[in-house]
Amino acid sequence: MSYLKIKEIFEKNIVDQDATIKGWVKSLRKNKAFSFVVLNDGTSQKDIQVVVDSSLPNYEEVIKCNTGSSLSLTGKLVESQGKVKSIEMQASEAVIYSQTDENYPIQKKKTSFEFLREVAHLRPRTNTFGAVTRVRHRLAMATHNFFDSKGYYYLNTPIVTGLDCEGAGEMFRVSTLHLNELPKDDKGNIDFERDYFGKETFLNVSGQLEAEAYAVGMGGVYTFGPTFRSENSNTPRHLAEFWMIEPEVAFAELEDVAKLADEYIKYMINEVFTHCPNELDFFNQRIEKGLIDRLEKVKNAPFQQVTYTEAIDILQKSGKNFEFKVEWGVDLQTEHERFLSEEHFKGPVVVTDYPRDIKAFYMKQNDDGKTVRAMDVLVPGVGEIIGGSQREDDLTKLQARMKEMGLSEKDYWWYLDLRKYGSVPHAGFGLGFERAVMYLTGMSNIRDVIPFPRTPKNAEF
Repeated sequence: MSYLKIKEIFEKNIVDQDATIKGWVKSLRKNKAFSFVVLNDGTSQKDIQVVVDSSLPNYEEVIKCNTGSSLSLTGKLVESQGKVKSIEMQASEAVIYSQTDENYPIQKKKTSFEFLREVAHLRPRTNTFGAVTRVRHRLAMATHNFFDSKGYYYLNTPIVTGLDCEGAGEMFRVSTLHLNELPKDDKGNIDFERDYFGKETFLNVSGQLEAEAYAVGMGGVYTFGPTFRSENSNTPRHLAEFWMIEPEVAFAELEDVAKLADEYIKYMINEVFTHCPNELDFFNQRIEKGLIDRLEKVKNAPFQQVTYTEAIDILQKSGKNFEFKVEWGVDLQTEHERFLSEEHFKGPVVVTDYPRDIKAFYMKQNDDGKTVRAMDVLVPGVGEIIGGSQREDDLTKLQARMKEMGLSEKDYWWYLDLRKYGSVPHAGFGLGFERAVMYLTGMSNIRDVIPFPRTPKNAEF
């Protein structure tokens, strides 16, 4: 049977007509002659109140429906009589799909996010996680629309790889070998030639290298897929499995992708303001006071730019007592990034030209021999949200850098081919999708913006 979604009822202001709605009970207030059922179907931040009276044949069964029970309700949609103008239903028929008992884990009371992670299969029924999921969906759609409007092509890069893109070595190994029967070569090392792919393979940490291959043949591409890091980080900002968006653009320099990052972030903010106003109001009231003002400022602000060397100087002269020491050659920590964006520049800032020794092998080297054409985009409330660089397009320089870092040219033969055959200036960046969702919702823990988080010692669900 067809039915109306709650979102549609409120958006189209549907009243004075019969309809059927389906969803899950948020609360139920019982009276002898009539009761109020508050229902939500996941499509809207708003719940709908349904008046059921004792004339219903199964009234006594309906009023036994606890929070979490699932119902189909048919009746007339009318303007509610309460102080706040809204829409409610006067039910004439009720179908009970499933009744929960008193052991249902999510009751109508304040519940901690830590507990909800333990029942992650049920948390989408809460106001907070319904809102997070709808915003996450909208940002995913916005991502595709934005890059499509730029003429970039959506690229699916491999999940299984034989290469370490970042050179950090924090990768999950992929193997079909039996751990208690590992084949060895004549030197006593594991013989990966007898593994499924005939070589040592891993889950990818980035699709960038493959994206570069397509960018220098098609002009501009972007990836949007899962990536994996096996670093043992138990922080509110790290996941072992997360989603990454990586545009790669041919005939582009660092300034071009910095501008692209500026436009992309502002596009996503506008998308949430346009399509998720109720969710944004909820986050502003319940999760982070001042969220809307913070996003408004970024939406309308120019992205300022500073070199890493200038940023270090600003931090050292700030008089702040940072937990992590500030010195040239050391990567910026979150506290440094947030100081720069929140207190010093009071808005988004792009930090460029980082020391080469703390950056990946593929970044274009500056003439000073000390820095590379790298950038981080810092925003208030989060710190780094985007990291990118201009890629080294000079074969000789790339080979020299790989040798310095102990990387085998044999493993990267096809990547080096891109510099042999039709090399061009090109650049790109990566944005961790979950960090973007955190930034736009005010949620403080990355585990709460992905449906089923993967973290050290946790692969539940």
